[in-house]
Amino acid sequence: MNGLKFALRTLWKTPGLTIIATVSLAFGIGATTAIYSLFDQYLLRPLPVPEPSRLVNMSSPGPKSGSDHTNNAGGKEAVFSYPMFRDLERAQTVFTGIAGHFFFSTNLAYRGQTTAGQGLLVSGNYFPVLGIQAAIGRFFRPEDDRAIGQPPEVVLSYAYWQNHFQGRSDVLNDAITVNGQPLTIVGVTPPGFQGTTMGNIPDIFVPITMHDALQLGTGYFEGRRTYWVYLFARLKPGVSIEQASAAINVPYHAIINDVELPLQEGISEATAIQFRAKQIVLEPGAGGQTMVRSVARTPLILLLGATVFVLLIACANIANLLLARSASRSGEMAIRLSIGANRAQLIRQLITESCLLALFGGVAGLAVAHWTLDLIISLRPPAASNIQFGLNVPLLIFTAIVTLGTGVLFGLVPALHSTRPDILPALKSQSGQASGARSAARFRSGLATFQIALSTMLLIAAGLLTRSLYNISHVDLGLKPDRLITFSVSPRLSGYTPVRVRELLARLESDLSTLPDVSGVTVSLTPLLAGSDSGGDVSVPGFTPGPDNDSHADYNKIGPNYFHTLGIPILQGREFTDSDALGTPKVAIVNEQFAKKFNLGRDAVGKHLRLARSTEDIEIVGLAQDSKHDEVKSPAPPLFFVPYRQDDGTLAASATSWTLYVRTSSDTRNLLAAIQPAVARIDRDLPVSRLRTMEQQIENNVSSDRMITMLSVSFAALATLLAGIGLYGVLAHTVAQRTREFGVRMALGATPSNVCGLVLRQVGIMTLIGGFIGVAVALEFGDLAQSLLFEIKGNDPSVLVVSVLVLAAVAIAAGLVPAIRASRIDPMRALRYQ
Repeated sequence: MNGLKFALRTLWKTPGLTIIATVSLAFGIGATTAIYSLFDQYLLRPLPVPEPSRLVNMSSPGPKSGSDHTNNAGGKEAVFSYPMFRDLERAQTVFTGIAGHFFFSTNLAYRGQTTAGQGLLVSGNYFPVLGIQAAIGRFFRPEDDRAIGQPPEVVLSYAYWQNHFQGRSDVLNDAITVNGQPLTIVGVTPPGFQGTTMGNIPDIFVPITMHDALQLGTGYFEGRRTYWVYLFARLKPGVSIEQASAAINVPYHAIINDVELPLQEGISEATAIQFRAKQIVLEPGAGGQTMVRSVARTPLILLLGATVFVLLIACANIANLLLARSASRSGEMAIRLSIGANRAQLIRQLITESCLLALFGGVAGLAVAHWTLDLIISLRPPAASNIQFGLNVPLLIFTAIVTLGTGVLFGLVPALHSTRPDILPALKSQSGQASGARSAARFRSGLATFQIALSTMLLIAAGLLTRSLYNISHVDLGLKPDRLITFSVSPRLSGYTPVRVRELLARLESDLSTLPDVSGVTVSLTPLLAGSDSGGDVSVPGFTPGPDNDSHADYNKIGPNYFHTLGIPILQGREFTDSDALGTPKVAIVNEQFAKKFNLGRDAVGKHLRLARSTEDIEIVGLAQDSKHDEVKSPAPPLFFVPYRQDDGTLAASATSWTLYVRTSSDTRNLLAAIQPAVARIDRDLPVSRLRTMEQQIENNVSSDRMITMLSVSFAALATLLAGIGLYGVLAHTVAQRTREFGVRMALGATPSNVCGLVLRQVGIMTLIGGFIGVAVALEFGDLAQSLLFEIKGNDPSVLVVSVLVLAAVAIAAGLVPAIRASRIDPMRALRYQ
């Protein structure tokens, strides 16, 4: 306790050092804490279920002919057919159970009020495999989901129950209408459980056997070439992943070869060999099933590394300050050693002071972490909008560990240096310097050089990401997003038949076109630049698919005036019109990439294509210029368009959501306010979702890049500022220590410019060494950042040069004041300097 009181008094006597140290550490600890919160949330945190380490995710990489339907839970390698799911469920012997699930959008109606929601189709084993208990009521049972279309039951999520039912227990056995189907509420999930897919939080859980009854499509239960069910399992006690993998692949291999191989149509011998060799891959499933982790891993590692660098730079700054102060305390330490104090006691005292500084920085760092998290929340991508960030107990523990570690890190070397047992020289020293001042100066210069190297690396990373974001922001989209509004409706989820859907869409086009200042209205099945696409195999006369050229193309079902409304040029032929309706000859429009892939050239109009497993020709009536489709950063895919008014169910029979685009000649704010009432006049129970401008849609599509870039630039700027402060501190102390030397030099004839040059030369050497190390390491790790960059290489020369110049400018600015001060030293006063 006495040591703590003495440390407080010591820090109180040096308020400048205390404030600078606290602020530097606050930024370093706060930034690291905030990014670790993301790191923990995305990559480390397990599901809130018993023994999550026994959960495993299942996937099956390899050829999959047919159709696949995926969501954020994983790519096409992670989905299985429903018959395969049931086969594995019956044959397995190493799991307590296998659970299947699939995410879907839904319209939820209760007592006359309809809202858009999100649901999860789950097998009867879903909740038992997770091992959780219902907050009220019960969950589905394994024996409940054996009959297709049964049972008509629903489990509410805890959050949905609280928000829409005020936590009333009398909702059990009440009915809620899901996609036009009345379902009985049988239970509520426990608080804190948000499903098993990060970024998708279900409002409701429905038996997987209700898929068709909820108008989500047909043929999903029988088809072995229709892949849509995500699977995970719980290992039996004592069974390892390796043992389970070997056991489950025995029946899987038999099913693949005996049952499914004969169903594969038109595959080559090489593909057949790959198909026969397919294996089920088991991976740890403690964190659930999500694609977010694989996407977020690299940027989060880079951001966490950046904040650690900032923290190290801050620690180096404090170490430099403490080393500078140790010179003035060397006499004090020598006296305490001479009167009987041992070195361990003094080191403990100095470490106590360091840890106290770190404590101040850690407490202030919580505020910085809170501000940083607020910034992240404002920038986070839509896929993470449901993920909650905040300062929780594990995060506070992490902050405490980081705080203690930094206190020891930056305090140890100054403590060891200050307590060197060279008592006599220290007592005799007239300048207040112990005999180790020269080694301390070299160490401080080394720390400053280390800061420059770290800052260079961060500046290069920030520069690359900034250039990448600039490229993204200026990419040619192939359409005109200004004054364009987009929104979605899901009529099938409200019980509309396909015929009524066509009538509704035509009515929406007609009514919206009468709104003031509207210059164009159209419809699209696939929303543009929303990360969505649909595709299938097509046949084109004269094109023969082979091992290196498949017959796959993306497609979109659209309304009349689609290209005019979106501002996409038609290069040949015409747009769809109202007359392209059901019963008229089938027509299509293709883009340039489609024409290139299928060897149609610039004369695509008048030629034909045919959908897979169809005998009806579709005439190509237009060639459209390429435009971005699913992602801003992805090139335009081979794409063909068909009019939704000719829809006979061949394409997207299970389509639930349609996107409308409305172009205005005036301010979009007025039109945004008019959309919902216009839809309500047609059907007041039809929810409008994703209502926004097209520019906002584009911003959402690149929001991850914007967030990573802004954070990287912020951390790089902070690191450079701290490095500049550290460099200034080193040089200012050096000038003070070399006052007599500079005085002698000037007395012997050195000019002020000579003295100034000596100081700036030291700046140049440290900057040159630190910059070289920083550039070399940045180039070494350039491949890690390459996956985040768009149309720029990780070794871009212009970025490297600009980063080095920025750092050199900061270094010169930091060294200029001490250099000028040194050049103005009075030789006579300097010779008397003690």
